[in-house]
Amino acid sequence: MSSVAHLPQDPLPIGRPRVQRTLGGAIVAWLRANLFPSIPSGIVTLLLLFLLGKACFSLWQWGIANAVWSVPGSDTGACRSVRGLGACWAVVPEKYRFILFGTYPFDEQWRPALAVLIFVALFIVSSRRSFWRKELFLVWAAALIAIGVLMWGGLFGMSFVSQDRWGGLPVTLILATFGLAFGFPLGVLVALGRRSKLPAIRSLCVLYVELIRGVPLISLLFMSSVMFPLFMPDGVNIDKLLRAQIAFILYAGAYLAEVVRGGLQAVPRGQYEAGDALGLSYWQKHALIVLPQAIRHVIPPLVNTFLAFFKDTSLVLIIGIFDLLTTAKTAIVDPAWQSFSVEVYLFVGVIYFVFSFAMSRYSRSLEAQRTPT
Repeated sequence: MSSVAHLPQDPLPIGRPRVQRTLGGAIVAWLRANLFPSIPSGIVTLLLLFLLGKACFSLWQWGIANAVWSVPGSDTGACRSVRGLGACWAVVPEKYRFILFGTYPFDEQWRPALAVLIFVALFIVSSRRSFWRKELFLVWAAALIAIGVLMWGGLFGMSFVSQDRWGGLPVTLILATFGLAFGFPLGVLVALGRRSKLPAIRSLCVLYVELIRGVPLISLLFMSSVMFPLFMPDGVNIDKLLRAQIAFILYAGAYLAEVVRGGLQAVPRGQYEAGDALGLSYWQKHALIVLPQAIRHVIPPLVNTFLAFFKDTSLVLIIGIFDLLTTAKTAIVDPAWQSFSVEVYLFVGVIYFVFSFAMSRYSRSLEAQRTPT
C-alpha cells in the first residue's frame, strides 16, 4: 500500500490582498474626483468656496456675534445701536405669541398651542406604515373634533372664541390639512372621471379642472368671500374661514387630479386587463391594482403640489384671514419694532421650512420604500 500524506485538518488561510487606505487618503481621493478633477474645475471650486465662506462669516457676524438677543422691556435702543451690524432677535420673544396665534385671547392661547401639537402628532402617526389601518380614520376624526373643541371652546369650561379671533399657525395648518385631506380624494375621483367612458362625466370633470386651473387662487378666494354670499338665501351666512377652506379644497382637487391622471396613464394596460381577468369590479380594480401603482409613479409631483399648496395658504390675507405670514406682517406694525422685519420673516421662514422639509424627507423615504430593488 502506498503511503498517503496526512494533510492538516485545518488548512492554512489563503491570504487576500487588502487595499490599505486611510481616512485621509479616502478624503483626498473624493476631493480629486468630485471637486478638483481638472484645473478649471478646481479654480471654480475654490472661487465658490471663497464666496460661500465669506457669506457664512458675514451671516455669523450678523446673526450671532453682533446680535441682540433680549432687551429690557420694550426698549429697542440696544437693537438700534447695532442696526446694520447685528440682528435683533429680541423681536421674536417679544412678538412670537402674536405671530403664532394672532388675536386669540392671550390667556387662552394654550388652546391653539395644544391644537398645533395635536396636528403634529396626527401627521407623525399618519406617516407610520404600521398605523395604516381602518382605525386611522377614527384617529383623524377624534383629533379633528378635539382641535375644533379647543379652538372654538364653549365646552368643558372653556370660553367661546369666534373664528374672527383665530390666526397664525393654527389657521395655516387648518387650511392646509383640510385642503389636502379632502382635496386629494376629490382629485382622485376627478382623475378617474376624466378617463371615464361616459361622455357626461368626462366632460364635467374636464370642465371643472380647466375652470379651476384657468384662474388664480386669489380669484377663487375673492369669489368665495365676496361673490358666494350674494347667492345665499337671506339670513344664511357661511363663515369666512369655511368659505376659504372650500376654495382651497376645490383648488387642490383640480391640480391633484392632473397629477394623479398622469400616474394613471403610466400604469401599463396589462394591469387593467389583469384586474378584469380576476373578475374585479371597477372600483376594486382601481383601489387594489391601479391606484397604488399610479400614486407610486407620481410621488415627487404630488409632494411638490403639497408643498406649493401649504405655502399658498398665505394668500388668505386678501379676504382678511390672519394666517401665519399675515400675523407676522401685522406684528411689526408696532413702530418700536418696525425696523426689524427681517428677523421676523426669518423666524416665520424657519417654521415654513421645518414643515416643508419634513414633508420632502418623508416623501423621499416613502419613494425609496416603494421602489423595487
